[in-house]
Amino acid sequence: MTQASDVLLVDDDPDLLKLISLRLTSAGYRVRTADSGETALAALAVQRPAAVITDLKMPGIDGLALFDAIHRQHPAMPVIILTAHGTIPEAVSATQRGVFGFLTKPFDSQELLQKVAAAVRLSGGEPEPTQATGEWRAGIITRSPRMEDLMRQARLVADSDASVLIFGESGTGKELLARAIHRASRRATRPFIGVNCGAIPEPLLESELFGHARGAFSGAVQAHKGLFQAADGGTIFLDEIGDMPLPLQVKLLRVLQEGEVRPVGATQSIPVDVRVVSATHRDLDAQKENGQFREDLYYRLNVVSLKLPPLADRREDIPLLATHFLRKLAERYKKPVPTLAPDAMALLISAPWPGNVRQLLNLLEQAVALTTTSVIPATLVHGALREDSGVLAPFEEARKQFERDYLVRLLKITGGNVTQAATLAKRNRTEFYKLLQRHRLEPAMFKEAKN
Repeated sequence: MTQASDVLLVDDDPDLLKLISLRLTSAGYRVRTADSGETALAALAVQRPAAVITDLKMPGIDGLALFDAIHRQHPAMPVIILTAHGTIPEAVSATQRGVFGFLTKPFDSQELLQKVAAAVRLSGGEPEPTQATGEWRAGIITRSPRMEDLMRQARLVADSDASVLIFGESGTGKELLARAIHRASRRATRPFIGVNCGAIPEPLLESELFGHARGAFSGAVQAHKGLFQAADGGTIFLDEIGDMPLPLQVKLLRVLQEGEVRPVGATQSIPVDVRVVSATHRDLDAQKENGQFREDLYYRLNVVSLKLPPLADRREDIPLLATHFLRKLAERYKKPVPTLAPDAMALLISAPWPGNVRQLLNLLEQAVALTTTSVIPATLVHGALREDSGVLAPFEEARKQFERDYLVRLLKITGGNVTQAATLAKRNRTEFYKLLQRHRLEPAMFKEAKN
């Protein structure tokens, strides 16, 4: 193996636990062990392995119950079940529920190792011999367990030709994920064509997707192939599919069902071999219910669905992303690579990020363009965050800012006369002076300004 992969081994028999652990370790795996289902779930919360091997019959949480618990949280994680009580019905039931492998004790060591190798390879824990480690997911920077689970699912679905529908808020990286699926697929050497269905005017979208014949409409002085033909043998990415008009949804459905396109104005259809990955930030279920999105097209596109988490749900990735973006931006601006002051990084980690990864990139680009030092200060980050109307200041900070602005306005109106200002504010002089001291405001400054 090019890189050791983590395997979690679960068995209440200490001798068998030691024996299997030795065999896996000698085969090059990093093995963690658990003597119960409960301990295994705790271990999974700390670190996600590439695969789990568990005994079936255990006190408390048994092998199948453990599998169910794992599958709910990490649907792409392969689980291999070992049992001395194996029967054909049990094996069939387990595999139908999604268990990766089912081996009866005493098992053949070679068979176990082959099963583990296949599980680890499919989970993304070990690269294929023909593919450099991580090359397929280039540009996706993460250490989030939630994102890693998503990437495992993406790696699994890439091996098939199933249509994929990616859900996620704007700025979460839906096209990056679509490209990763393409690079991990057998179509990797063929074209990847992306099109934003919401960015092209409706009258032009059909021609862009399916092409047109010469003379099909005014201005069509020559034939145009269209993006489906351009993507032949590869992948077409239909971004913002929820914005596609209904009449075009009917034509897209026909293309997916028949595997051929008919250019606008043409009399003959042209066969195309294209894998479709689509994406949306909209609630397609709601659009389906109110008739804005065709149900038959929805099910044709949504064979496999992947949900990209917002940046606020993967805050552990913010330092990694920030460092990556700063390096790229410094290269673009031909500047030394700056670093973020610790309090600036703390601001980034705690910000709400309604615009997700795209907003983080834009903010850092602004910081790199404006900074004059090698360290980006918190004031610069804070200012950029406040300029974003979607970012709310913390309550205490907002209250202090309001108080200060209110006091300044009163003192300007009264020319620094504290008695008048206190009267306008309906506060006594002593309390009003305390407010001024809290905000370091000197009435004399306003008297001088008035004069």
